[in-house]
Amino acid sequence: MSGIREQDIILDSITDGVFTVDHDWRITSFNRAAEEITGVPRAEAIGQLCKDVLKADICERNCAIRQTLKTGEPVRDRAATIINADGERAPVSISTAILRDAGGRAIGAVETFRDISLVEKLRKKIEQKYTFEDIISRNHRMYELFDILPDVAESLSTVLIEGESGTGKELFARAIHHLSPRKNRPLVIVNCGAMPDTLLESELFGYKAGAFTDAKRDKPGRFKLAEGGTIFLDEIGDISPALQVRLLRVLQEKTYEPLGAVKSERADVRILVATNRDLLDMVRQGKFREDLYYRINVIRLELPPLRERKEDIPLLVDYFIKTFDSVQNKGIEGISDEALACLMAYDYPGNVRELENIIERSFILCKSKLITPAHLPEPVCGPGPSHDAESADATTFKDVEAAFLLNALKRNGWNRLQTARELGIHKSTLFRKIKSLGIEIPDKQ
Repeated sequence: MSGIREQDIILDSITDGVFTVDHDWRITSFNRAAEEITGVPRAEAIGQLCKDVLKADICERNCAIRQTLKTGEPVRDRAATIINADGERAPVSISTAILRDAGGRAIGAVETFRDISLVEKLRKKIEQKYTFEDIISRNHRMYELFDILPDVAESLSTVLIEGESGTGKELFARAIHHLSPRKNRPLVIVNCGAMPDTLLESELFGYKAGAFTDAKRDKPGRFKLAEGGTIFLDEIGDISPALQVRLLRVLQEKTYEPLGAVKSERADVRILVATNRDLLDMVRQGKFREDLYYRINVIRLELPPLRERKEDIPLLVDYFIKTFDSVQNKGIEGISDEALACLMAYDYPGNVRELENIIERSFILCKSKLITPAHLPEPVCGPGPSHDAESADATTFKDVEAAFLLNALKRNGWNRLQTARELGIHKSTLFRKIKSLGIEIPDKQ
């Protein structure tokens, strides 16, 4: 039996796809698994450019074989997506190395690729457990909101969404609309704090031709554009008392009058509002109408700030890294434990939006596969107000994980089964974590 035949038999017994290329990137061998994964017969693949066979998303901008031929260094487990012979997209994990002859001279490259469709399905199944209408969380307070959101969406009642800037109020508004019977009608978003009062009034209600000097023709307002759908009024606490009166009428009578109009128009619109202010305190101070407050406060959703749901930080970091890498294709695979510990110790006055900005900045600076503390801004990983004496010792991810589990156990009265349910993990996993992290459970009183 010839050496070549033995080699072919060995390669065909491997479950990973394997092919070799010469210096011109033309395929010189193609094993059976490569045929099965791509759907391309070996006879058709031999002699073709590898990019024409795999049709991978990294072929043009981030080719693993090109990198290996250029640097001589192997590439390991680079995620990619190929298009098979049936035109279907398939996720794969690619590794490459230099191919040498018996004398040690480089004669091309070898690439192995593994079908990770099942892994991707399992990963998505796990991620869906913590994802609700694009909102990512494993926090128990957020889960409580997830549970009632479908019922809230089904109703026609006005919803007040409260939370600090950057907590995701608009995401919740979009989720309510997309889960509602009005999902096929428009969702119109208005930032009430971004416009002066006179302009906001015409934006909301529209105007008729001749209502003022430059009004040459009728202009529909946002309520008209949202007809049959939903209007989301963000930063409702910023509107003036005069506009509060007009909005109250829309809520009470379901009608409004465009500027310059002689008759009212019906408003078939679901109204969602949001604020980062304490509206009840504004009512006490006479800055917000009490009757309007109780009209918009039919259903109230209070979003916790990120500093109160720090268990979500690893999930969010992973999501942002994958999102930025899909656009920039830098091959950044994750974040180091030390950098994640810094992120877990920070308090995020800007909430999720600030975390996203931090990861985007780190992505720009990072030239390796892992984001490290050196890529994080000083307030996050350096001397700053968030690193007080209590958090100064949290220098590793293990420390942060222990502190997080300890807080969860205390919150549930040291009931391990209840804590496991809240965290969405199996009780045996929690028991192993408690033991490995050296957490001591106090004796029952």
